[in-house]
Amino acid sequence: MIEFHKIYDKMVTVPGFYMLFERKEEKMGMKSFRLRRMEQYILEKENVSMEELCEEFDMSMNTVRMDVAELVKKGSVKKVYGGVCSNRQNSLVPFEERKMKNSDKKKAVCRAAAELVDDGDIVFVDSGTTAMYLTDYLDENKNVTVLTNNLNLIMRAVPCENVQVICLPGILERKTNSFVSAETGKILARYNIKKAFFAATGVTESGDVTNSSSLEYEIKREAMNNSEHSYLLLDSSKYGKSALLTFAHISDMERVFVDEEAGTPLLSICERYNVNVTKVNVTE
Repeated sequence: MIEFHKIYDKMVTVPGFYMLFERKEEKMGMKSFRLRRMEQYILEKENVSMEELCEEFDMSMNTVRMDVAELVKKGSVKKVYGGVCSNRQNSLVPFEERKMKNSDKKKAVCRAAAELVDDGDIVFVDSGTTAMYLTDYLDENKNVTVLTNNLNLIMRAVPCENVQVICLPGILERKTNSFVSAETGKILARYNIKKAFFAATGVTESGDVTNSSSLEYEIKREAMNNSEHSYLLLDSSKYGKSALLTFAHISDMERVFVDEEAGTPLLSICERYNVNVTKVNVTE
């Protein structure tokens, strides 16, 4: 006889139809499940009307409005005239274009973050353009080992004789100027990382830290899991934006480094989760 209580949660999705198989003892709240279904539907369709949501989920307009308001607050969707659309930035902007944008802010953030690096540290620096200037500001009297797949950071570290660079392997992804593969994260897991410095495509209003590349996601997650301290390097324009994948929550970060234009909403969410913030003066 089949023991149905041993069946694991499973979501089956077909156009316009959702089925849930779950263990009774793990049944989630109906509202939470409904919000997840609605969010998934909107992200898949990219743009839907409020009337379509009412029909698809068999709910009143008032209930749909309340649910949409929560998703808008989360940052994954946004309101448009007559409906709602995905707020995900699924297409990755070319590296050179991202490198040029807000470069003064990114350099200032890296200058402040570099002060945390101590002599003998083993640090991970990810592929984001906000993090690529970190080695420029390391104290030349400190011997540091840097693990990275960031091609630009590798090149910038060449003149720094006190910096030992361990290049993570992979195929060069030109959109990110980084080396990525399915094995890169597994190789990173071998190293004992003292401090990890992350960039992000966006940080949502609910505190999700997101990026656009699935392979970069795996590398970031492995670095998060294998480091003693994690720091987020952010230029203020990234707040309120969302990308394809969430690799961390703001509460996972020990400190956030951000430029002086950071607004109250970002500072408030950091305060809510007891995350230290360093606001950097770009003109210094």
